[in-house]
Amino acid sequence: MRLLLLTFSYLIFSTSIAQNGTFKIAVLKYNGGGDWYANPTALPNLIEFCNSSLNMNINEKTDEVAVGSIDLFNYPFVHLTGHGNIVFNNQEAENLRKYLLSGGFIHISDNYGLDQFIRPEMKKVFPELDFIELPFDHKIYHQSFDFEKGLPKIHEHDAKFPQGFGIIHEGRLICFYDYECDLGDGWEDAEVHNDSEPTRIKAMQMGANILQYALMGSFD
Repeated sequence: MRLLLLTFSYLIFSTSIAQNGTFKIAVLKYNGGGDWYANPTALPNLIEFCNSSLNMNINEKTDEVAVGSIDLFNYPFVHLTGHGNIVFNNQEAENLRKYLLSGGFIHISDNYGLDQFIRPEMKKVFPELDFIELPFDHKIYHQSFDFEKGLPKIHEHDAKFPQGFGIIHEGRLICFYDYECDLGDGWEDAEVHNDSEPTRIKAMQMGANILQYALMGSFD
């Protein structure tokens, strides 16, 4: 597992950047009727920010991968979002579990209304583990960009304080879940949600932190 992560780290910060990037990240497709395809401009914009600001070496083209597909293992990082229902069958839950235990990482972004659906489905994946709220001094908030108070508030939703939750297996953070924050909306094209430029920059910076942490330092 550590060897896999170190390989990903080398790919990201290689000084010789290939035109198309050395690896891809993907949006996770799921069943249940929820809109897994929400925020279509989010990941491409985040990738552009990471490549230009941090010299990451990510392919500009994002893929879509089904949670139960063997192709999931081609991606070091997958992003899941949506507003509605999510259902993992037994095979999908087991596939996602194997992927995460093999060195993969999943970022889940609450696009409002996701919480009640994602929690029981991730419990299928890791019945022995729970989401825990990460403290503000966690390394994910202090990569290239510092967030002393944790997640930035991008959209109001229920006007609750944004929270970052994680699933940790044997000392490794394998899943990061932003709740009441909506980072993905902040990554979208500016005209989609009319977020201010400072708000969009904060969202991009936090997204870059998540990618950097997931691929470089997910062992604490």
